[in-house]
Amino acid sequence: MKLLYGAAVLACAPLLVVGNDAVYPTEKIAAFVFEKVDVTTLPSAIRPKPVKSKKTFGDYGYVARELDETKALLDPPPGAPQVSIDVLEAQKSGIYVCVNSQSAGASHDRFQRVLLLKLKNGLLKGRESWKEFDSCPVIGGVDKDSSSSGY
Repeated sequence: MKLLYGAAVLACAPLLVVGNDAVYPTEKIAAFVFEKVDVTTLPSAIRPKPVKSKKTFGDYGYVARELDETKALLDPPPGAPQVSIDVLEAQKSGIYVCVNSQSAGASHDRFQRVLLLKLKNGLLKGRESWKEFDSCPVIGGVDKDSSSSGY
């Protein structure tokens, strides 16, 4: 009987793996990121203040000023940080982006990180990436939300 259960699990395993493959676009990736990124999963220095029922940049009132294949420059609503997104690499496992923000206040603090975006439930969820790119050096202070430590 145990052998039968084991055979059934092995037979169904490929179906479970196939169901987890997300389909990412090969063209106009920056526009896809702008439309689908869940800003609530971004580091606090980049995202606007959380508002219930708002998830994407469009929901928060950001407008794409420049949008091409791999770059998006976003005009923020009043009081929100200006954000630019550069697509660094698109793979089957996710999309690596360089997110750069500059605060609207008098300090004009700049923050830049490499994020890995993965499609889950119709939105791109972001987290800081361990992968480094020469074109996107880390800029800005330590993020309080970061799950990584300096040790």
